[in-house]
Amino acid sequence: MMSWIFTGMIALSIVFGVINGRMEQVSTAAIGECRKAIDLILQIGGSMCLWAGVMKIAESCHLTHKISRLFSPITCRIFKGLAPKGEAMGAITMNLAANLLGLGNAATPLGISAIQAMEKEERTHRTASNNMVLFVVLNTASLQLIPTTTAMLRLGAGSQAPMEILPAVWIASAVSVASGFCMAKLLEKVWRR
Repeated sequence: MMSWIFTGMIALSIVFGVINGRMEQVSTAAIGECRKAIDLILQIGGSMCLWAGVMKIAESCHLTHKISRLFSPITCRIFKGLAPKGEAMGAITMNLAANLLGLGNAATPLGISAIQAMEKEERTHRTASNNMVLFVVLNTASLQLIPTTTAMLRLGAGSQAPMEILPAVWIASAVSVASGFCMAKLLEKVWRR
């Protein structure tokens, strides 16, 4: 679907550039924006590699188990039926920790492994359990304390104070997590009936 939208936008740009006699500006803008896109990819890619590496180190020195124990009073109440010291709970905790740090892209592999571990533990095949649905909702809503990726983008765009958005991020993410959590629990009860 997105490929069709982007293809349409490019085609319309070319058509209107030809109609208005501004094809040179269209091609100059396309080349300039391609360079900016590559710069953005490299900037975000570096940040992703750094934090994915930090997460891998934390995993290999068993820091994930310690973080799991720290979060366990909350996660055990939210994700009922999962083993508190199991692989699924560890992956869920690391994903939530990555999201708290605003590392959405680095959190994605952890989220995938959390879903796979929940599928093994809950023995659901091709069906999403309530815990899986709730996890996807919380992962998507993403409660953030430090919006690292957004701050990197703002810094790359020339912002003098890339972290000045913290209060807005805290409010928006708290509201989105609370509403997503409430809706998931409400629909869980409705589905049971």
